[in-house]
Amino acid sequence: MILVVGGAGYIGSHLVKELVKTQEVVVLDNLSTGHLWAVDSKANFVQGDLGDSVTVQHVFNTFQIDAVLHFAAFSLVGESVLDPMKYYENNVVATLNLLKVMKENNVNKFVFSSTAATYGMPSVDLIDEQTPTLPINPYGRSKLMIEQMLADFAESYQLNYVVLRYFNAAGAYETAEIGESHHPETHLIPIILQQLLGKRESISVFGTDYDTPDGTCIRDYIHVTDLAKAHLLALEGLLHGTIKIATYNLGNGNGYSVKEIIETCERVTEKRANVNYVERRAGDPAKLVANAEKIYKDLGWKTLIDIGGIVKSAWNWHSKQSY
Repeated sequence: MILVVGGAGYIGSHLVKELVKTQEVVVLDNLSTGHLWAVDSKANFVQGDLGDSVTVQHVFNTFQIDAVLHFAAFSLVGESVLDPMKYYENNVVATLNLLKVMKENNVNKFVFSSTAATYGMPSVDLIDEQTPTLPINPYGRSKLMIEQMLADFAESYQLNYVVLRYFNAAGAYETAEIGESHHPETHLIPIILQQLLGKRESISVFGTDYDTPDGTCIRDYIHVTDLAKAHLLALEGLLHGTIKIATYNLGNGNGYSVKEIIETCERVTEKRANVNYVERRAGDPAKLVANAEKIYKDLGWKTLIDIGGIVKSAWNWHSKQSY
């Protein structure tokens, strides 16, 4: 049995969709940001908080857990700056509680959903796993703290784990059953598509004077299903004993500017966006693009869905929502 913590959220629910094809799955989620409708019906579901030791222990008592995939976290950078305590309690302390219960139940296989935010504002064009981790906000620091906890648990308690540092997850499931549904929505592609659907008056582009070809920020976008498949490979490696400890970047290795993403959305939807160009936001790096060669060499993983496919799948999902 595989435990997926945060399996009702955007990325977790897409992973569960794939995982139930080959494994028995239990999802633990408090539904603070996730959705029960997003959880595949073949998965067992327990509603509860990761920070509640009694609830977590109940899951391990009820199900024979072989490995844990951890997606449960608050992830809004701006909010983390305004309320860091919320992020350290929910992300760090709750994860420590999970690791403690795993140790007590002799479960030592763990896949962790980390983030490119651990790198902060790197000076390199392509970010590999050796790039210094210098996060600039509490969200990124909370994820890096968890990575450091995992290393310590591996050293002292023989934990086997894989850290997956995401760049920009986007898109929706191929059947449009599930997709990106955040409240509030902060991610670029769904914001653009909502505006094109008439659900927003305009799109704000923060800064046009970056040192990039068109002056807007460049990011690396990865389809959520490609992301899920990387987790399956990591889990398989842990279960088969071919991986003990590993950290991987997950990205396309290609960057797209904000303007290019808007143009792609316009092309896919055949609609024209209403765009406002405003001042930069503090702390936005000009360019964040992954070098994901390591996971390709080790596990054979690579992205299969390009930026047009990402936007098309997202449009299929968003155009069916009632909001």
